[in-house]
Amino acid sequence: MDNIFNRIKYFYARGNVLAKLIFINVAVFLAVRLIFIVAILFRMGDGDFLRYLQMPASPGEFIYQPWTILTYMFLHADFIHILFNMLWLYWFGKIFLQFFSERHLGGMYVMGGIAGALLFMIAYNVFPYFRDTSSLNLLMGASASVMAIVFAVAFYRKDYEINLFLVGRVKLIYLALFALLIDLLSITSENAGGHIAHIGGALFGIVFAVRFQQGKDLTVFINRLIDRVVNIGKKRRPRMKVTGSKRRPETDMEYNARKQKEMKNLDAILDKLKRSGYESLSADEKKALFNASRK
Repeated sequence: MDNIFNRIKYFYARGNVLAKLIFINVAVFLAVRLIFIVAILFRMGDGDFLRYLQMPASPGEFIYQPWTILTYMFLHADFIHILFNMLWLYWFGKIFLQFFSERHLGGMYVMGGIAGALLFMIAYNVFPYFRDTSSLNLLMGASASVMAIVFAVAFYRKDYEINLFLVGRVKLIYLALFALLIDLLSITSENAGGHIAHIGGALFGIVFAVRFQQGKDLTVFINRLIDRVVNIGKKRRPRMKVTGSKRRPETDMEYNARKQKEMKNLDAILDKLKRSGYESLSADEKKALFNASRK
């Protein structure tokens, strides 16, 4: 048994942020389901404990359980719910990592989930259609976080294409807008809260993409906060004295500018490759294309 847990810990430690997010969601799902089964078998309730992990629409309830704005985005109702969310997270998370870093992915997941939760609460307390049931509605699932990731990469690279089964190649932005349209048309359905949260996540993804192109990273704050929480209790390593010149760390603005320049250079190389073939590329261009394929 110890060996199994050690292997799980090993694979978790070796995985990237995308793998870790999927791992955490699956682990939480299994733990919750086991607790739920035990509670029913011993007549200890009917899953009432989930209420303390789900995001409430009522601000009065949220004040007493503010942690739910984070816990809800790792919580799923059943196998189909988590299966589709994790498939979308895996597929579009991999595309996202072609253009952004792992830190951006982690920050986007959390910030997109928060944006979805806030729009969910606002809508249920502003629109008269929802107001009467705001005290009864709860939110859970990673959908808002996933929508933020999809829309971030779709609006950052509007020309990016994916291959859909039975459809062929289609631009990612069209798929994203189609999903958003479905959510808008379903805003008064039985799962209205989920669709509203999707819209909140999508809007944050769009804003992130626009601001990132302008040199502003909206995930910086949440990533710094996560770093502080993770490093609580850890001893800081003593700073080493370095003589002579040393390289200054990049600022967020410098990092974003460098990444945008690299993407423009890569686009130019790909255009040349498409027009004239691989042999037309210079040695430096071939090297840049090879390095990009390994990222």
